[in-house]
Amino acid sequence: CNDKVTEAMMNTISANARDENGAEAEPNSVYMMAHSGARGSVTQMKQLGGMRGLMAKPNGDIIETPIISNFKEGLTVLEYFNSTHGARKGLSDTALKTANSGYLTRRLVDVAQDCIVRGNDCGTENSITAEPAVNDGEVIATLAERVLGRVAAEDIMRPGTDEVIVAKGELIDELMSDAIDEAGVASARIRSPLTCDADEGVCAKCYGRDLARGTIVNVGEAVGIIAAQSIGEPGTQLTMRTFHIGGVAQGGQQSFQEASQPGKIEFENEAILENANGEILVMSRNMKLRIMDEHGEERASHKLSYGSKLFVKAGDTIERGAKLFEWDPYTLPIIAEKDGVAKHVDLVNGIAVREETDDATGMTQKIVVDWRAAPRGNDLKPEIILVGDDGEPVRNDAGAPITYPMSVDAILSVEDGSKIRAGDVLARIPREGAKTKDITGGLPRVAELFEARRPKDHAIIAEIDGYVRFGRDYKNKRRISIEPSDETREPVEYMVPKGKHIPVGEGDFVQKGDYIMDGNPAPHDILAIMGVEALANYMIDEVQDVYRLQGVKINDKHVEVIVRQMLQKYEIFDSGDTTLLKGEHVDRAEFEAANEKALSKGGRAATGEPILLGITKASLQTRSFISAASFQETTRVLTEASVQGKRDKLIGLKENVIVGRLIPAGTGGATQRVRRIATDRDNVVIEARQEEAQQAVAIAAPTDDQPDVE
Repeated sequence: CNDKVTEAMMNTISANARDENGAEAEPNSVYMMAHSGARGSVTQMKQLGGMRGLMAKPNGDIIETPIISNFKEGLTVLEYFNSTHGARKGLSDTALKTANSGYLTRRLVDVAQDCIVRGNDCGTENSITAEPAVNDGEVIATLAERVLGRVAAEDIMRPGTDEVIVAKGELIDELMSDAIDEAGVASARIRSPLTCDADEGVCAKCYGRDLARGTIVNVGEAVGIIAAQSIGEPGTQLTMRTFHIGGVAQGGQQSFQEASQPGKIEFENEAILENANGEILVMSRNMKLRIMDEHGEERASHKLSYGSKLFVKAGDTIERGAKLFEWDPYTLPIIAEKDGVAKHVDLVNGIAVREETDDATGMTQKIVVDWRAAPRGNDLKPEIILVGDDGEPVRNDAGAPITYPMSVDAILSVEDGSKIRAGDVLARIPREGAKTKDITGGLPRVAELFEARRPKDHAIIAEIDGYVRFGRDYKNKRRISIEPSDETREPVEYMVPKGKHIPVGEGDFVQKGDYIMDGNPAPHDILAIMGVEALANYMIDEVQDVYRLQGVKINDKHVEVIVRQMLQKYEIFDSGDTTLLKGEHVDRAEFEAANEKALSKGGRAATGEPILLGITKASLQTRSFISAASFQETTRVLTEASVQGKRDKLIGLKENVIVGRLIPAGTGGATQRVRRIATDRDNVVIEARQEEAQQAVAIAAPTDDQPDVE
């Protein structure tokens, strides 16, 4: 309701007023303040003229009583006291975060400082796919916004025709991006710093437009430092941003999906079930809903989570804005696949289950607790099984008895011995996310992403396509193996701690990249299993989510430049006939050079994979030891460099500044180029003179050596 009031207020003041002559009047000053983007936001207008709303306590919980006055009416004493929580938290946050944010910027600058535009075109055929950015089914950045200022890697066609909107190798400007938007192109291949083949730095075509000038980037532009500053600078703003709003609780979860495009519905990996109330539930873990246009081109696709309620059927034609499906944003349901009687196994009160009374409703609910801590708890396997009227377990289509293992914190929805219809909810697993997200969660999150840390209980990702089988359990781990659909490959085994929720069931078909255990994925796994492009998409989406929450716009190419720097090392798996060692980390250029050398002699090439290094580690492992020593752990870096007898070629910015030379970027780069041409010319002249001198000596020499005739 509060939002609707705000919306009405903003609509009223945003309407273009006309005076009696029909000329446009001055726009509303309050509206101008809120939308200028300089200071102030709609939330603040809301607090001035609407209602302050819910406040958050210092620990992130929401205070139940909302503040119903606004600043214009004035707050009561209690309301004022509750407001001070938010304001105080904002002030202390600001003081503490400036340091963190500055350190993040410093690490970013250090890792990216030697990324300079070194040439016009590296001539690579590699590229990445750009798609509209979609968050919770809402298009946040259209394809046009994402490809603006990039170079097309392939011709971009108007769907269903042969008309070329952008030719391969062209820089996409505003006119072209509007044409792409209007034509309804679903995705496009673009050049990216990630796939650039330049040996040092990047090339202009892969980087695209210089965002400050709107033309293609000049050779010699220090794009690495620009990227680092673009990502690091809002960090300080983000830290202060909490305090403008004064701790007003933001949040609210989306729980349904509307069609963003008109079209025809198609399902992929369809597995649905109709429950007793006639609702259609999704039973598959990897079902997709696609909206197709009349040419059979895909306009939108949505992943359907397990337990979502569908409102459309395959083959339906829908209008834009039609409700497609909905889900429970706060809990994950566990749904019965067949009719039967629920039987609790090992759900012992006091050991595996505790009863909790909800103060608000007075209802008691049973919650599964961590049973392994209890004495004799390790032998328990808490689960719900379905039995038929004859007392035998109900079996699924594959012939296995249907069991539903319970994970810690699950809320039981059925009593022991109650009758169950297919589609009933047996238990719910809470999703985290009722606390308010504010950028305090944001800055450490950005740092965590760029440091490529493994999250505490990270998701387990399937490495191959295949069928899930549960093996023998260990003490406190469950064994899951995936039997590949392709017979020639070996099954892959995973160990999952008991009590963790496993979103797949026995006999389910999983695809490479699906999650076998919920959680945040580790970026290293994404790189190893799904490749560089998937990793880049993950990093860009995650970093952008944090900044978008604060309304800060950062161009994707900045994140790509940093990710490129994190991926510059290869780990050697097999040394072949090269001088590289197994397990060694080498630069890509070094790796390729060693392979070329081995192949030219007719030997075997080394094999290796790109590995992901966090920004601190990547800065300490750069080619230049001077730059690494000036960053952190000086003694260690210098000792290692001297032991290995390293040479520094002075290609980056820092090492040149430290030894007092011109930097190889901007005009310094041009000066260096001129100097290089001059020295080359000089060398030619000097060599020619030396040769002349030697020839002269050679001509003169025999006359001296002739013996005297006398």
